[in-house]
Amino acid sequence: METLRQIILRAEKHGVALGHFNVSELGALKAIAEVAAELKVPVIIGTSEGEREFIDVHDAVALVRDLREKHGQEIFLNADHTRSLEKVKEAVEAGYDAILFDGGTLPIKENIQKTKEVVAYVKSVSASRRTDILVEGELGNIGSGSTIRKELPKGVAIKPEDLTTSEDAARFVKETGVDLLAPAVGNIHGMFANAPEPALDIDRIAAIKKALRQVQGKPIPLVLHGGSGNTDEDFLKAINAGISIIHISTELRAAWRKGMEETLKEKPDEVAPYKLMAGSIDEMKKIVYNRLKLFNKLN
Repeated sequence: METLRQIILRAEKHGVALGHFNVSELGALKAIAEVAAELKVPVIIGTSEGEREFIDVHDAVALVRDLREKHGQEIFLNADHTRSLEKVKEAVEAGYDAILFDGGTLPIKENIQKTKEVVAYVKSVSASRRTDILVEGELGNIGSGSTIRKELPKGVAIKPEDLTTSEDAARFVKETGVDLLAPAVGNIHGMFANAPEPALDIDRIAAIKKALRQVQGKPIPLVLHGGSGNTDEDFLKAINAGISIIHISTELRAAWRKGMEETLKEKPDEVAPYKLMAGSIDEMKKIVYNRLKLFNKLN
């Protein structure tokens, strides 16, 4: 089975993107794995620091490993939005395939310094284990949390002058040595209620992609966070401009709740958790199916 790095490079070559879905319980994990196996496409499972407090890192690694073997499908595990070296070490030692160190709210100099420390640690572990753990860096503030928003969070970069520049992206990648970069390009975590999502800056994505190739002499995969709620058109344009991984979380959580609420209305006397979860799993499968088909251009 190919490594995550090989899968990402293959996606870049074919002009498609990997779907990254966050989980905090077994139902979502089941939904994602089954759809990925049905479509025969690779997928990344993500757990944030908060989600890892609920699903232990060792349990997450074991579950993903078992699903990978059961379905014979490339399913990878990413430690999403990790904000300290201590938490990075927990995920690496447990056996995660990739780490996102999130210093996006920090001044760029401090972000570079801390991300560089994470890269050095992870690469030393990878070398000793003869594995290939990827490190992703985040540059720019795109908010946090999977919520249905009524207004823009304070400090989040949406104005053009606040988004990640090609120059900063090139500097960040060159000085840190990250394998993947998540820039601020008009994206935001969460979804807006009764309002359209901010449009992605496609030209900026393309410019950052070009700048990183010139600096490194090779393509550096770009990651789009806060994908929930964006239009299909924006997703396809972003992929064509250089995005290789797209994160979806809020859409999945909203689907979980929708399925649960509908099931409780239909079966008010039901108390068996696995029966109540069936509706949530079905709703999450719809989201994963549509997103994976779109990102992999299977339509």
